[in-house]
Amino acid sequence: MGSYSTGHIATLLMILLCSMLLLCEGHQLRSNFYDSSCPNALSTIRTAIRTAISAERRMGASLIRLHFHDCFVNGCDASLLLDSTSSFESEQNAIQNIGSARGFQVIEKAKSRVESICPGVVSCADILAVAARDSSVKDFSLVFLDKKSNREIKTDVEINSAQLGGPSWTVKLGRRDSATASKSEAERELPLFTAPLDSLISLFRRKGLSAKDLVALSGAHTIGQAQCFTFRDRIYNHTNIDSGFARKRRNHCPSNGGDSKLAPLDLVTPNSFDNNYFKILMEKKGLLESDQVLFNGGSTDEIVRSYSKSRSAFYLDFAEAMVKMGDIEPLTGSARQIRARCSVPN
Repeated sequence: MGSYSTGHIATLLMILLCSMLLLCEGHQLRSNFYDSSCPNALSTIRTAIRTAISAERRMGASLIRLHFHDCFVNGCDASLLLDSTSSFESEQNAIQNIGSARGFQVIEKAKSRVESICPGVVSCADILAVAARDSSVKDFSLVFLDKKSNREIKTDVEINSAQLGGPSWTVKLGRRDSATASKSEAERELPLFTAPLDSLISLFRRKGLSAKDLVALSGAHTIGQAQCFTFRDRIYNHTNIDSGFARKRRNHCPSNGGDSKLAPLDLVTPNSFDNNYFKILMEKKGLLESDQVLFNGGSTDEIVRSYSKSRSAFYLDFAEAMVKMGDIEPLTGSARQIRARCSVPN
């Protein structure tokens, strides 16, 4: 064998180090992940989400919830979107999802549109993350393709028909999709609507999220609706609730039957992504038990109070918490797959 000089060894080590750094960099989530491989991916997803929310404003809340319920079960891997197979039972059948998780067809339609322009490139997990952002944001950016440079050109405009009035954030991309799902994991890792504050804080801490993140993310309940069975016990049996509010909710949620009847989580501005949710908590008008525990003489009272006073503070922290949540255990690099359809593994 030939001998190597010190210079040769140093060069080889440098090449190896650079290769390792490039490999690691390639496996990191980043906002420009599809700039070259599918430059029109984000605008295509945005159009699909905008259309869905224009048709049904409640859909915005449903899509944000899908992303949350996906990320909390083995990371943001689109496992929630999988239907049951002979190998596993769908996470959609977990008690926290069954009959309430919705919007799957919207994600599938967005996926189909993306597949038509960039087959096998964009993951369902990334589409779900982008959909959550586009469900909140007030100001959409119209995106045009400059044919000469083949680059996207953005112009900020306000789209009144499809806005919920919420914050925006930069979505990091590059996730891949799982090939399986776990109903049991979903039932263990997703919060219940009856959860006490300490359980919620502990659950979020296990995901790398703080009590402030818990309160900020709960603020998504400023939009959306809940089914009667989730708040029946609260409006009939609890004492930490405004009596007039409870009486009004009882008119639409009988003590027996009517389980699927809907009520807005924010009775005042149910279709606007604002900070009114925190104001109603301070008035003891939280619809769900897991909402009102955030302001009930506990450690998160001051966070609720601060968000009730400052919409901008809530928006900033909500956006930051959504980015952190999107970083929960993503599958990257060559791990798993890019599904052709979001509801079935390849």
